[in-house]
Amino acid sequence: MSVGRVPRSKALLRAVRTVAAAASLLLFSTPAYVHHSGAMFDLTKQVTITGIVKEFSWSNPHASFKVAVDSSAGVAQVWAIEMNSPNNLVHEGWKRTTIKAGDHVTVILRPLRDGSPGGQYVSIVLANGSSLGGEQKR
Repeated sequence: MSVGRVPRSKALLRAVRTVAAAASLLLFSTPAYVHHSGAMFDLTKQVTITGIVKEFSWSNPHASFKVAVDSSAGVAQVWAIEMNSPNNLVHEGWKRTTIKAGDHVTVILRPLRDGSPGGQYVSIVLANGSSLGGEQKR
């Protein structure tokens, strides 16, 4: 063995440690950049809306739906509601078929801070009168 040369076993061990450290950094940093902030929702308020479901999206990272709500002027305003992830909603009794376009619902949500018609889902009363929760905790 020549002077200044690292034995193969030590070099391999060093490489394995470096790869393990890099993988750990990537693994634990992922949630920080993947998930967005809830700063757009006013978590101090809750709003109740009643209307007709226009669409329902059962997809990751967040399920969502839109509800057409009649205004006092008789014009429908469409509210966009962001929910928790489908795998978390299942634990609250949700299925991909729980609501569908045309269903009459009453929804409690945390409104958007900018006043746009939308918010973060808290709970829902379905057309059959049953209630479901499943709000996203931030």
